[in-house]
Amino acid sequence: MAGKTDARCSALARALAEPLPGTAPVGDRLVCVEHLGAWPRTVDEHPDPAVAGLAERARAAGRRLLLIRRPGRRPPSDSPRTVLLADTGPGAVRVGRLVVEGPSELASIPLDDARAGEPVTRPLMLVCTHGTRDLCCAVDGLALARGLAETETDGIWECSHLGGHRFAPTALVLPTGYLYGRLDLAAAIEARKAAGQGEVEHGHCRGRAAWEPAGQVAELAVRAHTGLRDVDALLVARIDGPEVLVIGPDGAAWAVRVEPVPGPERPTSCGGTLERMAPLVATEIRELARVR
Repeated sequence: MAGKTDARCSALARALAEPLPGTAPVGDRLVCVEHLGAWPRTVDEHPDPAVAGLAERARAAGRRLLLIRRPGRRPPSDSPRTVLLADTGPGAVRVGRLVVEGPSELASIPLDDARAGEPVTRPLMLVCTHGTRDLCCAVDGLALARGLAETETDGIWECSHLGGHRFAPTALVLPTGYLYGRLDLAAAIEARKAAGQGEVEHGHCRGRAAWEPAGQVAELAVRAHTGLRDVDALLVARIDGPEVLVIGPDGAAWAVRVEPVPGPERPTSCGGTLERMAPLVATEIRELARVR
């Protein structure tokens, strides 16, 4: 590590063409709570005991807590709040919507019930606008969220920290659990449209949160190699050192070699210390005999 820079982290990562695949946060279960107040830097340490308590319960239940809000004007503080329970694992994707009257009801959210809430049938896009975490999300993420809200009638939310703010604007698509980065308005609309058709838009994709980073890289490499777009077409079956086994339709299989490739220094967030990047990259794809 050496020194710092005043340049925004997303501009530097873009200039260096830092790869997007393999950078999605890992975890396929979420609880998303509409929260109208200020978002602290770390959601898990929220000063509101009701939110902090939910964060603790979420960790115990294997869920990640995200705070969400609708772009634009804020509703009255006493208005009902939306809660989304999302499961994004392959073959079991679902988002359930509940409504609570206020923070006091957060303790009653059934985090262990995979079928809780009214099913959400349209894809949702959650755009990171967590300004207290990073300037790029505050500026680029907010602009994207507001642009989407002007063109899309529903299903657009701002959200707290998704990770990887150097790829801002970043967004999560539910229920598929794919994350995207360096989005512009057209690319974001295409990603959400693809999800509505049960597909993955490969461009700008960081990976599926259900897989470890090497699995994310391998899956996206196979999609680029084959043109497969169906969300559930590919399964990351095994990660064995640098080799990742990906299973496809009708027993098709690929061995993908995934290795870190050292690169130049860049900060991981605005104002951060320079760190040498070593992104995971698919260096070889071999088609295997079909798995029976």
